[in-house]
Amino acid sequence: MRRLRKTIIFAACVALFWTAPAHPNSPYAQETVSVFIPGDIILGGLFPVHEKGDASPCGPKVYNRGVQRLEAMLYAIDRVNNDTNILPGITIGVHILDTCSRDTYALNQSLQFVRSSLNNLDTSAFECLDGSSPQLKKNTSSGPVFGVIGGSYSSVSLQVANLLRLFHIPQISPASTAKTLSDKSRFDLFARTVPPDTFQSVALVDIVKNFNWSYVSTIHSEGSYGEYGIEAFHKEASERNVCIAAAEKVPSAADDKVFDSIISKLKKKQNARGVVLFTRAEDARGILQAAKRGNLSQPFHWIASDGWGKQQKLLEGLEEIAEGAITVELQSEIIEDFDRYMMQLTPYSNQRNPWFVEFWEDTFNCDVQSNSLKIDSISEYNSTGAKKNEKSRGKCDVTLRLSEKVGYEQESKTQFVVDAVYAFAYALHNLHNDQCNTQSDQTSEKGKHQHSESVWYPKISRNSKTQACPDMANYDGKDFYNNYLLNVSFIDLAGSVVKFDRQGDGLARYDILNYQRLKNSSGYQYKVIGKWFNGLQLNSETVVWNKDVEQPSSACSLPCEVGMIKKQQGDTCCWICDSCEPYEYVYDEFTCRDCGPGRWPYRDKLSCYALNIQYIRWNSLFSVIPMAIAILGILVTILVIVLFARNHDTPLVRASGRELSYTLLFGILVCYFNTFALIAKPTIGSCVVQRFGIGVGFSIIYSALLTKTNRISRIFHSASKSAQRLKYISPQSQVVITASLIAIQILITMIWMIVEPPGTRFYYPDRKEVILKCKIQDMSFLFSQLYNMILITICTVYAIKTRKIPENFNESKFIGFTMYTTCIIWLAFVPIYFGTGNSYEIQITTLCISISLSASVALVCLYSPKVYILIFHPDKNVRKLTMNSTVYRRSAATGAHCGPSSSGYSRTQTPGTVAPTGIQTSGIRQLHKSASPIEFSCQDDMVQNLSEKKSEENLPEECDSVEPNCRQ
Repeated sequence: MRRLRKTIIFAACVALFWTAPAHPNSPYAQETVSVFIPGDIILGGLFPVHEKGDASPCGPKVYNRGVQRLEAMLYAIDRVNNDTNILPGITIGVHILDTCSRDTYALNQSLQFVRSSLNNLDTSAFECLDGSSPQLKKNTSSGPVFGVIGGSYSSVSLQVANLLRLFHIPQISPASTAKTLSDKSRFDLFARTVPPDTFQSVALVDIVKNFNWSYVSTIHSEGSYGEYGIEAFHKEASERNVCIAAAEKVPSAADDKVFDSIISKLKKKQNARGVVLFTRAEDARGILQAAKRGNLSQPFHWIASDGWGKQQKLLEGLEEIAEGAITVELQSEIIEDFDRYMMQLTPYSNQRNPWFVEFWEDTFNCDVQSNSLKIDSISEYNSTGAKKNEKSRGKCDVTLRLSEKVGYEQESKTQFVVDAVYAFAYALHNLHNDQCNTQSDQTSEKGKHQHSESVWYPKISRNSKTQACPDMANYDGKDFYNNYLLNVSFIDLAGSVVKFDRQGDGLARYDILNYQRLKNSSGYQYKVIGKWFNGLQLNSETVVWNKDVEQPSSACSLPCEVGMIKKQQGDTCCWICDSCEPYEYVYDEFTCRDCGPGRWPYRDKLSCYALNIQYIRWNSLFSVIPMAIAILGILVTILVIVLFARNHDTPLVRASGRELSYTLLFGILVCYFNTFALIAKPTIGSCVVQRFGIGVGFSIIYSALLTKTNRISRIFHSASKSAQRLKYISPQSQVVITASLIAIQILITMIWMIVEPPGTRFYYPDRKEVILKCKIQDMSFLFSQLYNMILITICTVYAIKTRKIPENFNESKFIGFTMYTTCIIWLAFVPIYFGTGNSYEIQITTLCISISLSASVALVCLYSPKVYILIFHPDKNVRKLTMNSTVYRRSAATGAHCGPSSSGYSRTQTPGTVAPTGIQTSGIRQLHKSASPIEFSCQDDMVQNLSEKKSEENLPEECDSVEPNCRQ
């Protein structure tokens, strides 16, 4: 590495020493023009005194702010040298060069610093005859450059920093803000009193977002400043959903055609009214001039970086185009003492600055006679090598001074130039204290230095003996940068804190400016409307826009309405709006999401709420009608039960089969009560009651009816075939059979409970309805009723089989009518029930009414004749025997007699009498026909007794009496 470094240094030295200076009077004499003030320690300076030229490196025009920055360095050096608290006994000298705003030319100029600093070479390979260490000879016109202040443009600093690092010369820039300069692996000796453009780019995006702009165009200058700055802007904008409509670059040698072409491209993006400029000042002016030539129907709204900043001269003649522009400028304060310094300067008193004459002539538009100035470098050729115009302007008045009236305004980077000088001074002061073992009582604490007023004048005399020791003069620049320069912290002349981070960057503080027309005036000014320090603080109400009263928009597409999302087309910020489905909410600006079952979006479509759970309410019409029917049925059923209970031992009630009659009535009551279980709010309890109630209620009714019809059928179909008494026809047997049939339904229901546990569920007939139901599938309910359907079918079959039983035994006909009607009801109910599945109210109402109708049919058909007799004709509720004359006479001859028995009617026979024989079957039919129907409502018992007596007492097939339980 040491050999490589020596090779590089040797090559640089060869290039330096073989470069011959140009003749002072030649067009390229600017290479020899510089500001040199001798001192114990020399600081180099690089400033853009002239603008870049077209045919030559430097143009003829003096750059106003470049001259101010140069004078700011001289001003700060004067203050430091006259301040006894900083580097006492040590004088700082300067060697300042012009970069002409061009990076390659600045690199060539910087070689002079290297030539002056060769004393910093590694001298270990050299030896003197006397054994002393070799040292480079110094003179009054040159000396080692300990550090460099500059350059201004980032492109210049990039080139110069790469050179200076090879010779361990630290550098502080007061204006270069390119992000790449923070890379310590490449620019390990570079620092700056300004922050990198990364923060400025964030500030620009913050401004754009503050105005709700999502679609902007960008323009940047070629070079590190514009390219790195706009790159950071694009990255930050992309992360924050700001789209770039057009991104244009201004080449280094741009002309009017280039600027006009850029404006034409921007005009094609009609919706991108906001334009972000990350350009140098001259490029920003070129853009504004092209915009003025373009006669824009709609103005652009400029958002500019500190390359535009708050420069007034940049906008001369372009005020109307630039009105409303928002610019970013490094937060800096006016140093009033520097204004006093500048206002006392004249070309006659400021002869240490060889370019001040040109600045003066350009400012006052006059000529300064060269013979009146003792400046050898200025003759018929100016410092840029361009021949001065012949006397076309008047002679400058010696009384002229800089002031606000002639357009003087302190340049915004002045504070940072002064801070750079003081940073070197404080770092050298600390190095002097450490290396030279000098502890001055006059030295104040670091960062607490109190600046004296107006000490910018040069020293009249210097100490003959410097206080700088050899260790300080020969201290390695890289160690100085890391150990001292980066560690300084102080309060500057404007009262701001100055310090560096580990990348050598200064603190990021910006002013946000708005270019506004003065009230009641044709003039314009920059007005501070906000600040940026780790975040934007902006007063939007004070912003003035070009030709717009209200805040303009800059968006490719308008914001979507409530409940709509963006579907992108082309650019990421261009979209069409598409509506979400009614049941969806806007999850983000590009996505709709389903609220999910039972939920519905709010009107703003930003979130969802739970829908009201629906179930039949007690006060709804769908509840009132079935409840009214059920209540009426319950009252009538209770009335029948009470009526039967009061006539419990009467012949009619006893002949009806009391046990099965009460069972039937209980089943009818259960069916009516099912209406209330079905209408009640679904819960686990009500769902259990529903399952048991519907199935068991019907099974009670139809099990009892099946037992009755089966008994009648068996008796009448076996009476003519056998005289043997039938089994299981007693009341107790009938009750047992009925209970067994009911138990089967209970068992089926319990199995159903296990297979499909009871509970509740939410049913969603459509997306906007949530219905609370019992967890019963419609098909499961149908299967649970299969057993009852079987009972109904069998009952109907028996009713058909016993349809020809004599009319005296008319209860079988009533049962038949009941079953026919029930079948019709259920055949109509099933399609209605399954066809109204989407309307839970109709479905439940239909089910309740169907159950109540089935119960009502059984109640009316089976019990209305009996109730009629019990209420309106109690005289017929007797044991009167009614038979035809033949049977009656035959019965009288034999002295037959029927009397009541313990279980119904009984028949006794006079002892010694013999029952007649040979009675024909047609005789009993005739008897049945001639008898009153009501008197033979005891058909079941009578028919059974006929069969019993036929075997027990050797009776003929036809009984001469139809009273139940007849006995001889």
